[in-house]
Amino acid sequence: MPRRTMIEAIRDAMDVSMGRDERVIVFGEDVGFFGGVFRCTQGLQAKYGKSRCFDTPISEAGIVGSAIGMAAYGLKPCVEVQFADYVYPAYDQIVSEAARLRYRSNGDFTCPIVVRMPTGGGIFGGQTHSQSPEALFTHVSGLKVVVPSNPHDAKGLLIAAIEDPDPVIFLEPKRLYNGPFDGHHERPVTPWSKHELGEVADGHYTVPLGKAVIRRPGAAVTVLAYGTMVYVAQAAAEETGIDAEIIDLRTLLPLDLETIVDSVNRTGRCVIVHEATLTSGFGAELSALVQENCFYHLEAPVVRVAGWDTPYPHAQEWDYFPGPARLGRALVETMEA
Repeated sequence: MPRRTMIEAIRDAMDVSMGRDERVIVFGEDVGFFGGVFRCTQGLQAKYGKSRCFDTPISEAGIVGSAIGMAAYGLKPCVEVQFADYVYPAYDQIVSEAARLRYRSNGDFTCPIVVRMPTGGGIFGGQTHSQSPEALFTHVSGLKVVVPSNPHDAKGLLIAAIEDPDPVIFLEPKRLYNGPFDGHHERPVTPWSKHELGEVADGHYTVPLGKAVIRRPGAAVTVLAYGTMVYVAQAAAEETGIDAEIIDLRTLLPLDLETIVDSVNRTGRCVIVHEATLTSGFGAELSALVQENCFYHLEAPVVRVAGWDTPYPHAQEWDYFPGPARLGRALVETMEA
């Protein structure tokens, strides 16, 4: 199979979906002629025309609001918010309209939209280009929330999201766009073959929403991660020599609780890692679920490793991120508890 970067895999997913279904349209800021700020939509306008891939004004509320109206009348918009940090003007549209349309109309209308957003730090983008707002969406009933960690999953999950009858928030870790992040270094490394995750099949395939995958089997402790943190977890396990089982959640909502519970019940320990700030982050929900479902199997308290509870620090970006050293210390302390 050909190897692709995550950017190429995401572009291929939209290309395949647009080719299979004329109802699929792509739009957002600079996604048409320019091909998107990260070039995820490059070439789609030339191939499918300006009526199916087009640029919009700088108005996130307008982008998402228009997508909701189009979806209610039979189209399947896949829209791009240029950075996850820019989604807040559209939050009301997502929460009050997209997430509730099926329920509010008693099933007469659905909202099959995908909102794609580059998320997380690692590009020295500072406070306005580096946020990880996934917990703001996992709190909302009626949404699905997806965070891929590699090109194969990115393509399959995005196609599945486009084909889903309900709204999907699709968060794309920027640090993984152009190559794998091995967890030890600031910059991506090549090729993807290091983890054999860069092979992306041609044509149509899907990765099911709501299904996690075990990236590294282990017996000592379960590590719950998603996106970039999957590679940080792998690096921490390698550096400490701890027999950690690493679960890549892939879909945060709906969550594959069965895989999590099965793993924690076997290992008796659980460490959760995410890039977003600690307080009220998605790790808090994961911790509560593990506590509720695995209490009698736990040999130590559930531990969370996350970003600082501060506005995003540009000058200290690589200290803010949970790295392998910080996660490694948490693994060691958990094993000694």
